[in-house]
Amino acid sequence: MAEAPKATREAIEAVDLAENPYKNDFPLLANNPHLTFLDSAATAQRPTVVLDAQRDFYERLNSNPLRGLYKLSVEATEAIDKVRRKVADFIGAPLSQGIVFTRNATESLNLLALSLGRSILGPGDEVCITIMEHHSNILPWQQVCRETGAKLVFMRPNEDCKLTAEEIEAKITRRTKIVSVTQVSNVLGVENPVKDIAKRAHAVGALCFVDGAQSVPHMGVNVQELGCDALAFSAHKMFGPMGIGVLWAKKDLLEKMPPFLTGGEMIDWVTEDSFGCAPVPQKFEAGTQDAAGIAGLGAAVDYMRAVKRENLEARERALVADLARKLGDLPFIRLIGPSNPNDHVAVVSFNVCGIHPHDVASILDSYDVAIRAGHHCAQPLLAWMGIESCCRASVAVYNDEQDIDNLVDGLKKVWEMFNGAE
Repeated sequence: MAEAPKATREAIEAVDLAENPYKNDFPLLANNPHLTFLDSAATAQRPTVVLDAQRDFYERLNSNPLRGLYKLSVEATEAIDKVRRKVADFIGAPLSQGIVFTRNATESLNLLALSLGRSILGPGDEVCITIMEHHSNILPWQQVCRETGAKLVFMRPNEDCKLTAEEIEAKITRRTKIVSVTQVSNVLGVENPVKDIAKRAHAVGALCFVDGAQSVPHMGVNVQELGCDALAFSAHKMFGPMGIGVLWAKKDLLEKMPPFLTGGEMIDWVTEDSFGCAPVPQKFEAGTQDAAGIAGLGAAVDYMRAVKRENLEARERALVADLARKLGDLPFIRLIGPSNPNDHVAVVSFNVCGIHPHDVASILDSYDVAIRAGHHCAQPLLAWMGIESCCRASVAVYNDEQDIDNLVDGLKKVWEMFNGAE
């Protein structure tokens, strides 16, 4: 089994952040050279090849996949199957039948919770997640636990935002039936020890699901290497279109799960009072799929492969470390997340002392610097940390040192606006 490609420390240190060979691949950035875009954790920009792939589908293959026996429909179906195989290979999945196309990671996680969770959970059972989960990996489990009488248990990080072996062992017990964790926090930027979590889950007879929305775009992810039972992620955070997500799960698990949505395409047969499901993955793909979006996802995978995931990771690791160090040097900035700049994955969250994050983001926008401000769909985490909101800057391969410096200069202007020049 080949391991997912990883950036070496030497490769990270060799990155020249002053050079930017990627920005011109992304039309929005190329057409707006004044823009400093640091909100890729919310959604990434799209390269030309992705936009072309969507247009190409509508111009060359536009028809309803699966429904027609004519050539155009067959070719559209084959195009979707090709992307399914491509995505499976991209994440190290052994079978393309384990790839289910959804609208986004949120739908993928809801599918797991509301289909499988309802089927296997009962009173006295536990679902274990972390306090740092996105709402998409909290609310579905809250809902299914209320319905089934199961209990929701939270793992909490230490003072340096890390999940310890002791915490993992204490919270994942023989009562645990499902563990569902984010691989990378969208607020803290910390990478969780998913391999260790999966190993502990399986040792007590539990299933392990991974929210890869913030990891798949930024690092090599191999589901067999991780040892998880399911992985969810979104295309739009990895240079692909909005409205397309992926759920990978072990094929035998998908076969045991009841359908999440019912209607066209997901059936084998229907009578007046019953129906039989199509084989996986069609069992979970009711209705007409966004075939052009799937084509765009395939192009995004091709783009990431052309860049090489280890090169992409090296550049982003160098960028985010530079970002964390430069923000940390500002006396009026309070950093949120791991103390080591090298422990952040694509995200640095922070607050400006005495200034509301919404004001910070609005003023930065007047200088053409785009960051995120708010609770980042992680209110339990922020409440646990004792804050209501924070600023977040997130990078992607198309960013460079100038973008980081523009943010730093903008933050100095924000501070001066409220406190006067030194």
